[in-house]
Amino acid sequence: MAGHSKWANIQHRKGRQDAVRAKLFSKLSKEITVAAKMGDPDPDKNPRLRLAVKEAKAASMPKDNIERAIKKSQGGDAESYEEIRYEGYGPNGVAVIVEAMTDNRNRTASNVRSTFSKNGGNLGETGSVAFMFDRKGQVGYPLSAGDAETVLMAAIEAGAEDVETGEDGHVIWCADTDLGAVSAALEEALGEVDSAKLVWKPQTTTELDLEAARSLLKLIDALEDDDDVQNVTANFEVTDEVLDAL
Repeated sequence: MAGHSKWANIQHRKGRQDAVRAKLFSKLSKEITVAAKMGDPDPDKNPRLRLAVKEAKAASMPKDNIERAIKKSQGGDAESYEEIRYEGYGPNGVAVIVEAMTDNRNRTASNVRSTFSKNGGNLGETGSVAFMFDRKGQVGYPLSAGDAETVLMAAIEAGAEDVETGEDGHVIWCADTDLGAVSAALEEALGEVDSAKLVWKPQTTTELDLEAARSLLKLIDALEDDDDVQNVTANFEVTDEVLDAL
């Protein structure tokens, strides 16, 4: 099983930065509301909602906010959101996947296209970069969950595919269809997860220098600032020196 990648490290650090922003809570609330509206409002009976609630708790979202988002799904005036994936290229030819949830497809498409153009990127057709990624389940644990061997054995028993351990914690990978079962089995062995979510994992990554990384992160930050955008993923990595300078 692989060592910890700089790509995962960047994702983790950006997640920590975003967690201080109220905008993150808004996006988490939207996912909870949609998940509850599409299925059962009881997280125990709705895998997607259960994962959304876990992610919200991992971001320290208040319990009242979570409950309010679930209740909102049961109201007759609850908004209808459409899930859309956009694909394109950022500076230095880095592949970018943007996942959005919107009540106005035209507005979101226009905003995403404009953001790519203004930040040195190009929006492509659906399928233009997705083949460079694998859809995977990602489960996160803090280092306090156990040493690398303990987590590895628990992951194997749970049916996971890979484990990466680094200074920020343990990242466990599994098939996208197994995320619910794997995260539940891991909780039996290691306790409550830090996070459990579906992600686009790059098959290969492009290493960027400091200037290129800053340029790409400017695009990613601009995309994430859009209220309709839920997640942004790009296939790049950087050295420790560049990571420390970002």
